[in-house]
Amino acid sequence: MGDSEEIAPEVRSILSAARERGGAEGQVDVEARSLAAAFEAAERDGRVPIIAEVKPTSPTTDGERTDDPAALAEGMVEGGAAAISVLTEPEHFGGSAETLEAVRSAVDVPVLRKDFVLHEDQLDVVQADLILLIVRFLDEPGTDDLDDLLEAARERGFQVLVETHTAEELERAVDAGAEIIGVNNRDLGKLAVDLGTFERVAAEAPDNVTLIAESGIESPEDVRRMRDGGADGLLVGSAIMDHESSAAGETADVTANTRRLTETDE
Repeated sequence: MGDSEEIAPEVRSILSAARERGGAEGQVDVEARSLAAAFEAAERDGRVPIIAEVKPTSPTTDGERTDDPAALAEGMVEGGAAAISVLTEPEHFGGSAETLEAVRSAVDVPVLRKDFVLHEDQLDVVQADLILLIVRFLDEPGTDDLDDLLEAARERGFQVLVETHTAEELERAVDAGAEIIGVNNRDLGKLAVDLGTFERVAAEAPDNVTLIAESGIESPEDVRRMRDGGADGLLVGSAIMDHESSAAGETADVTANTRRLTETDE
């Protein structure tokens, strides 16, 4: 889709910045913590497998968290998170590679690097257990091919979360060999959220992929709905970070918010 008029201005700005960011010298080599094992451990404990997101701010969020990201991540794990997602996009989300490094050192669960990766050298910014590739923004002029990026990420040791929003993007991800597929309930064209997106797209997914429901999950009822729709796990950011009401330096809220969602399964 690139920078077409179908993409919201906020996202066009993010993509423009992403195209200008390079990688690092050399190639990372990752010994990844297994997301599958983390999800299985959560299920055994009766917890919903949730990837809780450390997100200081975003274009769709009011307010900003200035707490220590590592402490926030530790609080999320204490609340039952099976994995942690860390935004490393600096201009619009307040993220950094240093934040991810600090979080990964502080917790013993898998850590996802969430960013807008468009070129192979951008894989080499920092070690993480998983990396995000977004179908909508790849296979376009000025970006690398999804198949090539997926292969390059695996060569470095990354597990790969391939994000989709439509049945067509799901098919593209499956054809590329994706094993972990996210379905984003947020339409990046309009930034509108519809939980029915996951239900519709997940119905087309093969049984041999791990499905992650992303965006718009705010309550235990939303968690149950996504699980009933076939979600093996969920990625939750704002509902756990609670940007509007939480004071800086207080991390107990993220533990409580995480626990409220991970203890939803009956």
